[in-house]
Amino acid sequence: MKSVDLNLLTALDALLEEGSVTGAAERLRTSTPTMSRTLARLRRAFGDPLLVRAGRQMVPTPRALAVRDQVRSLVEQATGMFLASGAPDLASLKTTFTVQANDMVLGALAQPLLSTIHRQAPHVTMRFVPEGSGDNTPKLREGGADIVVGAADSASAEVNSERLLVDRVRAVVRAGHPLLRGEMTRERFAAAQHLSVSRRGRLAGPIDDHLAEHGLRRQVVSVVPSWSASWHMLAQSDLVGLAAEKLSRQAVALLDLRTVSIPLQLPPIVIAQSWHIRHQADPTHTWFRHCIRSVFENWQRDGDADGSPQVPPTAAVKPPHPEAV
Repeated sequence: MKSVDLNLLTALDALLEEGSVTGAAERLRTSTPTMSRTLARLRRAFGDPLLVRAGRQMVPTPRALAVRDQVRSLVEQATGMFLASGAPDLASLKTTFTVQANDMVLGALAQPLLSTIHRQAPHVTMRFVPEGSGDNTPKLREGGADIVVGAADSASAEVNSERLLVDRVRAVVRAGHPLLRGEMTRERFAAAQHLSVSRRGRLAGPIDDHLAEHGLRRQVVSVVPSWSASWHMLAQSDLVGLAAEKLSRQAVALLDLRTVSIPLQLPPIVIAQSWHIRHQADPTHTWFRHCIRSVFENWQRDGDADGSPQVPPTAAVKPPHPEAV
């Protein structure tokens, strides 16, 4: 096989279809002498004349007739490999997509995304997994996740990212909390007892750096590893927590919590979806990314109305780590 040129199959297919060296040459846009030399190579490769003259025509040998259908099938398969895939058949699509994100993102994204997916592709299964630590590139490369939603924590050339939503950090307290009475100042905010969220159990974060610029320091009395756990604790105490305003809106309402503007110049929270470059042109994965984008578009429009900072949704991005709040 090392000496066989597989391009000969295309020539053989044309010769058997046309029954003529001249016709095959015209079909493949080459010269008649070139096609004659190709036929000679085919005869040597197969050890058979393949096409023989009968009067003014050329007719296939039994060997050529035996391989005709197989040659046609191989040429069609090979051609199909180089043609752009069409739109996926969503009604019959049976696959599983894996999305990695933290629990605040999943709480806002999971159900709307599943509903969006199932309206078009009812046989698709959604698997949601918690965010990892460090670079997400290996997980995306190895197929552990199809999409990571949250911080684009890798500058790897293997990963593409797209901005989905710009949110802002707010303080979260229970209804009737003392901080809701009167003006929220930096001093009052810092003097409260705080609940922090960190997978690594860190007591301090970037917000402490902003407070330090004003000579202030907050008292963190507890750290939990998830946002949902923090909000349940806030609902039953006078602790002060944090949340991304839009992403936490539903959870805040369900637990009868309140969000309060923090009197600090905090950077916006940028939410992005990231995927491995091997999926860039895949029609099914492209459709899946569009479904995720459509869920976030509603929140982006909410931001247009309430004055939240805006970012073009198609720009590449490296957002801050989720623990930045």
